[in-house]
Amino acid sequence: MSPPSVLARAPAKINLALHVGPVRGDGYHELATVYEAIDVYDEVRATPRNDPAVSVETVDPAGWPVVGVGADADHLAVRAAAALRRQCGVETGVHLHVRKDIPVAAGLAGGSADAAAALVACAALWGLGLDRPELLDVAAGLGSDVPFALVGGTAVGTGRGERVQPLPAAPATTWVLVTSTPGLSTPAVYARTDSMRAGHDLPAAGFDGETPAGDVLLADLLAAVRSGDADRIATGLHNDLQPAATRLRPGLADVRAAGRAAGALAGLVSGSGPSLLLLVRGDAHAAAVATAVTSAATGALAGVRVRTVHGTGTGAAVVDDPPARLGGG
Repeated sequence: MSPPSVLARAPAKINLALHVGPVRGDGYHELATVYEAIDVYDEVRATPRNDPAVSVETVDPAGWPVVGVGADADHLAVRAAAALRRQCGVETGVHLHVRKDIPVAAGLAGGSADAAAALVACAALWGLGLDRPELLDVAAGLGSDVPFALVGGTAVGTGRGERVQPLPAAPATTWVLVTSTPGLSTPAVYARTDSMRAGHDLPAAGFDGETPAGDVLLADLLAAVRSGDADRIATGLHNDLQPAATRLRPGLADVRAAGRAAGALAGLVSGSGPSLLLLVRGDAHAAAVATAVTSAATGALAGVRVRTVHGTGTGAAVVDDPPARLGGG
């Protein structure tokens, strides 16, 4: 018998390096990136329906509806469940209850985390017995970051980011994560990057899409990640989208400068932003930096949240149902 419901969770991602190549014929940019999962999670509970529909509700950790996520047909978790149904010939409907702790449109791949958690939860609910490579095939068709949300840990991403090469376990990193609202549109940040390159406000793309994973673009950073040396990692952090995100949200530059002045080893916009990462040496260092940067952040940005996060090896997975927390779906 199928379980009455299945609860899964998936992590937010950050990009320790994000090199953006030129636009491809399909409209995507070729990427070379180093992904890292952090210990901020979205959770998805999958519950059977008595009809063939796929539905969703999305709430924050306090149980309030989340603004800014797509309606049923546009919600990435719904698209994930629907794609899995089609591929496996499932006729049963499902309701997805999404509990979001990853901010929307924050450069942390929250929508991709929802999709990955939905894939894992629905595969378990329907008893499909799929292995991870089979889920990765479905994930690759949903979005560039969905395969990494399944894999977790640290990984190299190529193609448009969907080709994921997991890396051996490495010492955990510690960050002060500064999130703010409203979010930034990923297509808008890529478009601004392209226009800044065309106007020579930014150098042209640094690679042509033929650079193998682990080549010169990423080699130094990968060696630093393996070492666990935060100072070495700091020197290798890179994001081609950072100038455009900062142009669209100027306060990010002020917060990044405040973080460096407070002793952070480096500051980096996460993906397409507007989340900002400040690399630190550990929790005690994080507490000091977070205290110092909070005032600058609340003065420069809206809807600010400052918290300490860590690199984690956890990808999307079914989890035990915590008592009296998520409720039904």
